Amino acid sequence: MKKAAIAVIVISLLVLGGGYWYLNRSAEQTPKPLPTADQTTLRSTSSGNVVGFIDEHGARAWLGVPFAAPPIDDLRWRAPQPAVRSDATLEAIMAGAACPQKPSQLTAQTEAAVTGAEDCLFLNIWSPPNAVDLPVMFWIHGGGNTIGHGGSYTGAKLAATHNVVLVTINYRMGLFGWFSHPALQRGDPLDDSGNYGTLDMIEALRWVQTNIAAFGGNPGNVTVFGESAGGTDTLTMMVSPLAKGLFHRAIVQSGGYSPTSLATAQNYIEDGGHESSGREIVNRLLVKEGKVADRDAAKSYQDDMPVTDVRTYLYAQTPESLYGLFEGGGFGMINTPDVLGDGTVLPTLTAQEVFSSVDNHNAVPVILGTNRDEPTLFMTRDPRYVNTWFGVFNRLKDEEAYRRTVHYQASAWKARGVDELAQYMRTAGNPHVYAYRFDWDEEPSVLGYDLSVALGAGHALEIAFVFGEFERGLGISYIYPNDASQWALSTSMMSYWAQMAHTGDPDQGRNGAEPDWQAWGTDGNTFVILDTPTDQGIRMSNEVVTSASVKQELNADKSFTSQEDRCALYVRMFGWGGQFDEDEYAKLGGEGCAAFDPKQFAGF
Repeated sequence: MKKAAIAVIVISLLVLGGGYWYLNRSAEQTPKPLPTADQTTLRSTSSGNVVGFIDEHGARAWLGVPFAAPPIDDLRWRAPQPAVRSDATLEAIMAGAACPQKPSQLTAQTEAAVTGAEDCLFLNIWSPPNAVDLPVMFWIHGGGNTIGHGGSYTGAKLAATHNVVLVTINYRMGLFGWFSHPALQRGDPLDDSGNYGTLDMIEALRWVQTNIAAFGGNPGNVTVFGESAGGTDTLTMMVSPLAKGLFHRAIVQSGGYSPTSLATAQNYIEDGGHESSGREIVNRLLVKEGKVADRDAAKSYQDDMPVTDVRTYLYAQTPESLYGLFEGGGFGMINTPDVLGDGTVLPTLTAQEVFSSVDNHNAVPVILGTNRDEPTLFMTRDPRYVNTWFGVFNRLKDEEAYRRTVHYQASAWKARGVDELAQYMRTAGNPHVYAYRFDWDEEPSVLGYDLSVALGAGHALEIAFVFGEFERGLGISYIYPNDASQWALSTSMMSYWAQMAHTGDPDQGRNGAEPDWQAWGTDGNTFVILDTPTDQGIRMSNEVVTSASVKQELNADKSFTSQEDRCALYVRMFGWGGQFDEDEYAKLGGEGCAAFDPKQFAGF
């Protein structure tokens, strides 16, 4: 899933040269003036008093509230510590700094190697007026666990419309969020876990437990939800024993769970390590600084360094020097290990082992979902599939082949991120498992490029519907027609998500007027399809997709005119996370794939 996410570099100029993906208000061309603090929003927290403002939707808002001590200096690469109490009242009217990441359309596009700051552990809260004991919705942003920040999202409309308290958070990412090197081991299981980003999320949940009542929230009713990497991180909250009791429902949007071993995160490549493992990062630093001539010399040099010297060397690195090891471009996502199966924060178990037993995870009511055309977000400007003239005019090279690729890769994502997880959870005895597929595909054509086909129900497009925000903060605004059908679907989805937060069952939405969303397996149904009333509407389906069924379909598909295309699809779907089967690959489609080195295909 991580490698697929990094392919998002093709979307920075989605259709027109100036088309931005507005996930960050700081990236808008005309910044809005800061709001005025309103003393009626004065609240007391464990780290001091905060005062916020009243949002345009009437919600009370507090932005940039610290939930942990700054993870700087000696606290870098360690478990987060509680926020330091201040006697001064914090004016919480502006989101706090993003965590360190490559510059991108999501933050500030600069020539610098990095944007954001290590002092970044802030959260944001929206609450309706006169809130008391309301459900809490705790949002974890996506971005491949290497980019993004909680201040990009505006929870005011969802909070005000459906009487929930909405929280968005920052968490350490990339080389600061998930990083492991033997020299950093201190003998403390949390500090040694490498799962600093995961621990930040847990610390934010602890802060919510202690403080959210002051903002009108019920600490006994917390729903964790997130999209893409945030969906994966939501699953880690279900997996981590440290998060037990800190939340009570979960909504996973386009997620999946495939933990990385500590050995992979630490070791040299030839010893099974990741290309950006702890040891490989040190190698690259040594070469870049000119201490050695090449990687082989760096490896010898590193092996001869005392452990304390390696630790000192790593702590001396700035965010700029660390992120300077990676190329920029696109959304700034980088390929680093994350979600580490360390045995303390996250178990050393597979998804099947974890979710098939209530002894191995926090079995709360859960929604699992994907979008029908997940990979299009990564394909719609990809020169393998699209011809582009003058950077403006785009046309699909082969619409049939494009649709086929989208179908298979979306099916594989649904299998891993929804259907198989749902089956595991039901096997574990959880009756409160709900699933969806988002099918909205009513984009316009732009200069003759039909986005309803090229983009369709692509990755991340459902976020704007969930938050009810298409213009600010969450959407590619120009792809949404802003018509009655769009708003009808958004109204339904907001209602379902809020009902899940209120009761643990999306049911018929908050108003009881939506089509009944049944639990997995009820009356033979498995998932709800979310679509507009002018298309096919919201309805239940009984389809089930598994990795085995996707492979079987791919193997028997007679529509391929190129065996190379079939082999490439297999690798892109199953060439990561231990899923690649050499025997299956050698025999695929009868003709087999022996002629094609899987490493030649992106995603292996």
